Amino acid sequence: MLLRADNIQKQYNDFKLNCSIQVEEGCVTGLIGANGAGKSTLFKAILGLIQTDGGSIELLGKNQKTLTISDKEDIGVVLAENTFSCMLTIKDIIAIMKAMYHRFDKEQFVQKCEKYQLPFDKQLKEFSTGMKAKLKLLTAMSYDAKLLLLDEPTVGLDSVIRSELLDEMREFMNQEGRAILISSHISSDLEGLCDDFYFIQNGSILLHEDTDVLLSDYATLKVSKEQYEKMDKRYILYCKPESFGYQVLTREKQFYLDNYQDIVAEKGSIDDLMLLLTKGEAV
Repeated sequence: MLLRADNIQKQYNDFKLNCSIQVEEGCVTGLIGANGAGKSTLFKAILGLIQTDGGSIELLGKNQKTLTISDKEDIGVVLAENTFSCMLTIKDIIAIMKAMYHRFDKEQFVQKCEKYQLPFDKQLKEFSTGMKAKLKLLTAMSYDAKLLLLDEPTVGLDSVIRSELLDEMREFMNQEGRAILISSHISSDLEGLCDDFYFIQNGSILLHEDTDVLLSDYATLKVSKEQYEKMDKRYILYCKPESFGYQVLTREKQFYLDNYQDIVAEKGSIDDLMLLLTKGEAV
């Protein structure tokens, strides 16, 4: 287990985080939720950037508070905020990384920057949003970390750049003993990357499931008011009123297909599931 966060609590004036999450070795785990759901707060708690009100956090099999400098070299981080001063250049960053990380692979880092045509002499303030995103991810992967913690690394990027970043993450996972926790509100990007998903809303985890199960067993059903009143609701998770009746989320798609011939069942995408989880009501 590379990450285990149990019953993490953090109270702000108008927001409360109270959730648990874990990331297994060899897995890419997605943390999905709308803006303001608590994703960044959870990341900051895991990294010790904020003081929590309760719970426990283990990273790399150790209590978060006992990690050594050497242990922290096994963790790569991408946060929404800029990591480096906007006045620095990539040449400056290479010098900083070489001094800070014993396993910094300068040759590979330079090759990756050249691959994505990142200028070595320009200051970061002259970089586009996409260039900054690529640089942050390449930096986090430049020193052979075991665990990547990526908070919204694709936000604000076009589909081409998002695809390139996802390819880099897949390449990172080609080596054994690694794992990634990645958060996003663009859940469709992550369907082909993540092994499992946590859905977070208002600081709480609403659902945790393997990706294969989400895409095969879950579905959204469109039913009239009369159909909804008569149907067996044992396997209904959430429902949302619509003009035609109700849209409902189930984890037992086949049960409803076998027993209700007139029900419209749509294979749920991750985005569809998130919509019902965030906008619907629990049954």
